[in-house]
Amino acid sequence: MSLSDPLGDMLARIRNAHMARHGYVVMPSSQLKKAVAELLVNEGYVKSAKVVDGDGFPQLRIDLKYDSDKQPVITDLKRVSKPGRRIYSGKQEIPWVLSGVGIAILSTSKGVVTDRQARRMGVGGEILCYVW
Repeated sequence: MSLSDPLGDMLARIRNAHMARHGYVVMPSSQLKKAVAELLVNEGYVKSAKVVDGDGFPQLRIDLKYDSDKQPVITDLKRVSKPGRRIYSGKQEIPWVLSGVGIAILSTSKGVVTDRQARRMGVGGEILCYVW
């Protein structure tokens, strides 16, 4: 099966798994998905992310995180730059997500980073998604 937007598919799978209160979600792995998942782990939005072998192809398993009231830690995910319309931001125009409560994930020349890391490094790039 060929997907035109693998990152959008990843975000939709995470959103759907949270709504169904699943403990984890499994999807086909790629370098971009792995980098985004690692950022979500580092920022505390998911428990863990690891690549496992599944049917001969690498699969990305993301263990979802819930608070003490069994509510998802991730309130929402929004895909910003899409294959049909890429959204880029210079280092001065990197947006604040919910006044700094959420994060923006960017693809830069220094790799896939959060908005805070991009501001610290002084680089701009393609805004992949918002997470809050």
